[in-house]
Amino acid sequence: MSEALLEIRDLNMHFPIKGGVFQKTKKHVKAVNGVNLSVNKGETLGIVGESGCGKSTLARTIVGLQKPTSGDILFEGESILHYSHKEMHQLRRNIQMVYQDPYTSLNPRMKAGDIIGAPLKAYRMTNNLERRVKELMDLVGLKADDYHKLPHQFSGGQRQRIGIARAIALNPKLLILDEPVSALDVSVQAQVINLLEDLQKELNLTYVFIAHDLSVIKHTADKVGVMYLGKVMEISDSESFYNNARHPYTNALLSAIPLPDPEKERMRERIVLSGELPSPANPPTGCVFHTRCPFAQENCKTNTPLLEAKDANDGHLVSCFYPLNTEKKQLIPE
Repeated sequence: MSEALLEIRDLNMHFPIKGGVFQKTKKHVKAVNGVNLSVNKGETLGIVGESGCGKSTLARTIVGLQKPTSGDILFEGESILHYSHKEMHQLRRNIQMVYQDPYTSLNPRMKAGDIIGAPLKAYRMTNNLERRVKELMDLVGLKADDYHKLPHQFSGGQRQRIGIARAIALNPKLLILDEPVSALDVSVQAQVINLLEDLQKELNLTYVFIAHDLSVIKHTADKVGVMYLGKVMEISDSESFYNNARHPYTNALLSAIPLPDPEKERMRERIVLSGELPSPANPPTGCVFHTRCPFAQENCKTNTPLLEAKDANDGHLVSCFYPLNTEKKQLIPE
């Protein structure tokens, strides 16, 4: 059996909303609300969902940029939430992040070689620094001549390659990829995704790949989790996820993936959810999706479904009282 590299247990990240003369806390934005996930070594976990569902907040919490309200994060079986500053400094050698925007994630006043070499300097790994940086540049498809160029002299795809080179400089075990291709052209997206797959095999990396594009996740992830309003609604291996989605929300997301065949695209029925995404500062009671779910019943408004397998010995977990029939996509009473 594969060994879990990262485990997230009942994680909550609530941001206080303050107001009034004395700035008292009136309510909380529940950006991440009771999330449970695990990632095995060498695996890619894809996390998808609408904007505002808590994906990026979860990523920042994993790397320690935000301290969660409650819950636990385990790396290689050891809880990291109570690490000292020194222990976190050492941990970050093994957990690195690639950010969404290649234009704002790089210092415009630093040369490419200095940006990539910054982590090596931070950990005093400066022996043959320039040679090591050029090796990293070659690894991600950049030229040695690019060493002294500034970020504005690169295209968007090249800038993201700089960010990837910086992230792998310390030979980490886990990479958090926060929508790494969403700001790039489609043709460049494919190149960067292929690069990430090659690096994963060559360096034995583990990925948490966050995206809002299900077609991107389909080609990269071994396991896929769907988030909605801070909660995980469904999680399974990639094949079961795309062929046998059980949650109504997941089914709606999959129906939005464009098909390459124009005739099939015109013939198929798109599932359009009614209503808007509720505010995470005031989430619905019971199942958080019931306000937009076409199959919601009365108990969905008051009771919260557990994220669990609906079939025995099934690793396909779904948080729904009335999961869908995987063949007919119809309601199955529990």
